[in-house]
Formats: sequence, C-alpha cells, structure tokens
Amino acid sequence: MNQFINATVFTGDEWLTDATVRVENGRIQEITTANNLSTDSASSIDLAGDCLIPGLIDLQLYGGSNLFLNEVPTPDTVRHIYNSHAFNGTTTLLPTIHSTSLAIMQQAMAAVVVVRDEDPFGVPGLHIEGPYFNPVKRGAHSMAYVRTPAEGELEALFSTNADIIRILTLAPEIFSPEHFVAIKQLKHPTTLLSLGHSNATYEQATAAFDNGVSLSTHLYNAMRGFESREPGVVGAVFDHPTVRASIIADGYHCNPTTIRIAYRLLGERLFLISDALFANPPRPSFTLGQFVVHYEPDSSGPGRYVNDEGNLAGSAITLIDCVRIAVEKAGIPLTNALRMASTVPADIIGMGHQLGKIQPGYVANLVRTDQSLYTKGVWTQGVAIR
Repeated sequence: MNQFINATVFTGDEWLTDATVRVENGRIQEITTANNLSTDSASSIDLAGDCLIPGLIDLQLYGGSNLFLNEVPTPDTVRHIYNSHAFNGTTTLLPTIHSTSLAIMQQAMAAVVVVRDEDPFGVPGLHIEGPYFNPVKRGAHSMAYVRTPAEGELEALFSTNADIIRILTLAPEIFSPEHFVAIKQLKHPTTLLSLGHSNATYEQATAAFDNGVSLSTHLYNAMRGFESREPGVVGAVFDHPTVRASIIADGYHCNPTTIRIAYRLLGERLFLISDALFANPPRPSFTLGQFVVHYEPDSSGPGRYVNDEGNLAGSAITLIDCVRIAVEKAGIPLTNALRMASTVPADIIGMGHQLGKIQPGYVANLVRTDQSLYTKGVWTQGVAIR
C-alpha cells in the first residue's frame, strides 16, 4: 500500500486540492481531502501541491525512441514503444501500424497479442491504419501498399487474433457494398471502424457513420475538407450526432484555431492522439521501403516528420505535449483537454470503467506533473516507472 499526499488531484471529473490518494494492489482505494490519514509512513509520497492526473491514453502512435512497429513487428518493439511513451505519462496505448502488407499486419497483430496478455491495461490492442485508403488522400503512406483488399485478404486478416484489432482506419468510399458488409461481418465485435485518409463526399461519409463507422481518424488531415457546396468528410464529422474524432495537437497538423473550432462543435466527441512516429528524443530519419521520412527540428515547437514530398508524416511528441498545446495554443480548458487524453479514449475502447479516472476501484495508472503540465513521475498499477 502507498499513498500520495498533498496532491492537486484531477479525478477525471473534478479537481481536488490538498488531496490524498491511497493505492493498494494496483488499484485506487480512496481519495480524500481529510487530514485523518497517516502521513509519516515510508510509503507516503509527498507531491507538494503538484498535479496528480489519470494516466493518459493514446490510440494512435507508431514508434518509441528508436524502434518502429512496421519495421520490426515483434513483442520487444511493442514493449519499447510502450516504455518510451509511458515515461512521459502515456500509460495505455494502441501501437499503430501504417499501410503495409498483409504479412506484416499479421506479424504486428501476433506481437501485440503477446504484450496485451502481459499487460492488458497498458497495451490493450492494435490500431491498423490502412492500407485500405483512397490514394488521393494517402498522405505519407506508401503508394506501394495503399489498395483495396485482394481476394480473400479480409478473411485472412480477421482469421487469427482478430480481437487484438481495436481500431481499423479505412476509407469507406473505396469499398464495394459487398466488401463493406464483409468487413463488418468478419471483424471482432470490439474492433472499431474509423474513417480516415478518405476523399468521401458528405453523403458518403455520413452513410458510413450511420452504418457502423463510429470514429474519424486525425480530423482535418488526409480527408476531404469543408467547402460551401460540398461539406466533405470534415462537414460530415461536424454534422453527425454521434461520431467521435481524433485530432493531432502538435502545432503542425492543425492550426490551433481549427482545434478550437472542432472542440466547440464536437465537445467530448473530440479526443487527442499524438500520431507519434518517434519520441524521446526523436529519431532523425527513417526509411522503410518507399516510406522515407526525416525529422525537421523547430526552435518554436517540438519539430515534425516529413517525407521526401514534403508531406507531414507524423509527430515527434507524446500525448502530454498534445494536452499542453491544446490548452496553451488552442485555448481548450485544462479539465477538458485532460479528459480528451484520458477519460474519453478510455470510454472509446470500452475501458472507461477501469481506466481514465482517479476514483476508487480504478487501475492506479497515475501521472505527476507540475503546474505547467511537465511530467515528474509516472506509476502504472501503483508501481513507479519514473
């Protein structure tokens, strides 16, 4: 048993000052602002007024400090990715694989299964982003892999370890009605479909949202934009009553004003992702087949990855940076920005009853930050990892 004292606690719903959080057997046992708990125990951790927030949950990232899932789809790579991001406070994540061959997708699925079985609260599954995209909106994804499914490919993809795919990003307009029905029938019930890298019209996107696609991947980026005569994918997201959308708040993928507008329209249907290729510190360059990117440093920001065509290819940050940028540059209230990086994604992947809050019974994934949201300590299931 240990306890955190003199903490400014964000429970997931409200802020508590001068609070104590007691943890036992990896779970939160009690949160109190009373002075009736012992504070002289060796197990007490004095936060001296620092913030204690729920562990952050990132549903889209590709690599750690050095290793990239597409390049080396093994359990050790998955562990490395997790450890790299957990160091900064992302205690639950979906490793993401971008457009590639069926064989690499299957290897990544098998690798994530191993780590999921070791740590179901840390790595509950995989996000497969592509390859079933509209080539017009492929972004930095390699044209060598962007495609419609080959004969029998969907059956093979979902034949083994199908439950490990928590999100599958696709462009619905490239599928025949028969293929789209097949995806919905073959996928595991816990697999969420997300619209992304899509040139769909407003009508096509809305039809997809009404027919089993519950998410939209990195709002604004690699999708048909909003216009007066054709509202496009962005307009369909804004206009739909239930679809939820991820957004990359790294200072490059979206102007802060567009983030603020999206938040005003979507509220907590908007959630933060890092879209990180590498982090801590970012790897300077990376080549995998036709996927070639390099890191561009920026004295005024965290820097970014671009490909040889100049297209944005991913970020070089972790999720706590997105929270800070959302607050400082987009003007989103801190409480809401934190929920968009913890409580909301936990709910999306069906784990909102165990993750994303500091409340009794929840997993003790906790992050200590200073008042400027820089990470000072991380605990997973009550055990310090930083």
